Amino acid sequence: MNTKKIISWITAIIAALIMLQTLYFKFSAAPESVYIFTALGMEPYGRIGSGIVELIASILILIPTTRWLGAVLGMGIISGAIFAHFTKLGIAVNADGGYLFILAVAVFVSCGICVYLEKYKLKSMYIRFFSTH
Repeated sequence: MNTKKIISWITAIIAALIMLQTLYFKFSAAPESVYIFTALGMEPYGRIGSGIVELIASILILIPTTRWLGAVLGMGIISGAIFAHFTKLGIAVNADGGYLFILAVAVFVSCGICVYLEKYKLKSMYIRFFSTH
């Protein structure tokens, strides 16, 4: 296995593990998640909806042929989380010391690395889509 594949797997696993770990809190209506999505005016639909999208992104990012798609989806959903931290929530939420923000940035960076390493698949899909339309 070459270095590129190893890095792709490591970053995919990091992103998927972080996103999957948060699902328990979102789907069980843990007080922390309810607080966050209430502050954003998106409780319960935003909490459940973002959880579903994170689950899909996590599955896709762990499958090598769809890793690029999972990474793009992961970057999209986590961009919303980072934006929410900058605009409404603040870096530290409920005195967590910025832990959730750091996890969001870790997911974004990991997904970004995956997208970069899988860019040839993204380019191929782009060319295939736009050459037929």
